[in-house]
Amino acid sequence: MSTANIARSLGERIAAFAWADVPGEALRWARIGIIDTIGVMLAGAGEPCARIARTVAGPSNGAALVVGTRERMKASDAAFVNGTAAHALDFDDCSNTLGGHPSAPILPALFALAEDAHASGRQLVTAYVAGFEAQARIAHAVNFHHYDKGWHPTATLGVFGACAASAHLLGLDAARTATALSIAASFASGIKANFGTMTKPLHVGHASRNGLIAALLAREGFSAGDEAFEHRQGFFNVYNGIGHYNAEAALSHWAEPLDIVEPGIAIKQYPCCGSTHPAIDAMLMLVSDYGLKPDDVESVISWTHPRRLQHTNRPQPASALDAKFSVQYCVARALAQARVVLSDFEGEAFRDPAIRALMAKIVAEPDPLADQQADHFGAEVVVQLRDGRRLSRRVARAAGRTSANPLPDARIEAKFLDCANHALTPDASRDALGMLWRIDSLEDVTTLSALLEAGLRH
Repeated sequence: MSTANIARSLGERIAAFAWADVPGEALRWARIGIIDTIGVMLAGAGEPCARIARTVAGPSNGAALVVGTRERMKASDAAFVNGTAAHALDFDDCSNTLGGHPSAPILPALFALAEDAHASGRQLVTAYVAGFEAQARIAHAVNFHHYDKGWHPTATLGVFGACAASAHLLGLDAARTATALSIAASFASGIKANFGTMTKPLHVGHASRNGLIAALLAREGFSAGDEAFEHRQGFFNVYNGIGHYNAEAALSHWAEPLDIVEPGIAIKQYPCCGSTHPAIDAMLMLVSDYGLKPDDVESVISWTHPRRLQHTNRPQPASALDAKFSVQYCVARALAQARVVLSDFEGEAFRDPAIRALMAKIVAEPDPLADQQADHFGAEVVVQLRDGRRLSRRVARAAGRTSANPLPDARIEAKFLDCANHALTPDASRDALGMLWRIDSLEDVTTLSALLEAGLRH
């Protein structure tokens, strides 16, 4: 199979995707993904990385709202800033297929374009689902070698999702959509060495902007290589290496079922790296079941799949961002306060002496049962108590990790309101939530951006 066939075939699938191809279950998950992404974008807008991105990008004349502010920029700049904000708190949705965060690179580009074009909510949803599927198909071709190698798939693969969704909203034909994807292949970037710093969310803003720009360039007749994916020096060989990808997986089983439906979107309960979540869940279960207190505990072992432990074994986090990737810190917070919330990763919270003392009791190790596990999203926590008891809890997957184990709507809504209230008044947050649940009924997406702007606290 040639690269030209892959690019062209993906372009054909994306361009042909229509509202009629969005079944009810996909529409429900699209609404949830949009609700969650707008929420974390509002909460992340005030973070230092988002503020710096806004300063560097602006001033920029345009119609697209910088969410959480009254500033408007040209579409590509708004996608960059809003994409950075969407991932600033590491609280955005996840995908088992992607090995990363699917919506944060896609939706900032889409909202910016939709405002420019006065697109309908139905057009936006259709483009979002198409972009999500295209991103997932490429992920099937390269993961998890791509992930293990050190690439940040949210960015290196997210750029294709942003590109595909943007091309769809722009109404590009199959040939120009294929060209846009080939352009995006030269924009793919993001390494995991920068996890725990502002550069991680920067990856997402960069991917969102670049995917949008690739689609705009293709619309204007820009050219790109026909073999950007499978050329001997193309995306697959350069990013994964010969023998470490399955090119045909990029085309097989398109929308059978849609990836947004199965395995679906994982909605985060905690504002930290998703690889820490099953260990948090396990500790919270132990706290709830046994009424554990820090003084009861002599030591803790946290077992995580080696693939996930590589970037979460951080016994001495040096910043609030670094703490989001420290399983020791996250488990300590869960034990100390029976919850893990946004304020745990703000300011100097990571230096809390009581939490640091508790972290000294926690050892993170590779899960000894990893080779026996069907996937790599689980964890086990073992607690040795001072009274001699040894308690443990294993979690195969964090709650909400797949569509088969969804969070209740009430928890999705509570998370949105908590996030949105960082930027909006409580009334505006509730109004925005109601509008987002019916996003596909909007005649013009600018109705939503007008509400977000008018409802700001300041």
